[in-house]
Amino acid sequence: MKTRIALIAHDKKKDDMIALAGEYLEFLRGCALSATGTTGGRLINELGLVVERKHSGPFGGDLQIGSLLVEGQIDCVIFLRDPMTPQPHEPDINALVRACDVHNVACATNLSSAHLVLSQLRARAAQA
Repeated sequence: MKTRIALIAHDKKKDDMIALAGEYLEFLRGCALSATGTTGGRLINELGLVVERKHSGPFGGDLQIGSLLVEGQIDCVIFLRDPMTPQPHEPDINALVRACDVHNVACATNLSSAHLVLSQLRARAAQA
């Protein structure tokens, strides 16, 4: 079964997400990817990844990803958050991160943790 990964990035972190995904491109091509609106569009257009796009975060995309997670359809969330910029949909963001905790789903919220999670998942896939 493919690893199911959700990819989300705040506006000031979208370039970081593209760079991160580029580093793990071959691995991510073998995964089932979901992403919020603009992030998903950039992953598709700039890296050629196949991504199930949801709404943008402020329009419910974070909640859509959370719903997939609660239904057991997401194995890992990579959410590059911008802690220095207030987000109008902060309650949705908190709900998604809380859902990760409640359902014991790995959630990387910065580049360092994203590298750790993706490198571990890639290593596990290579052993399978």
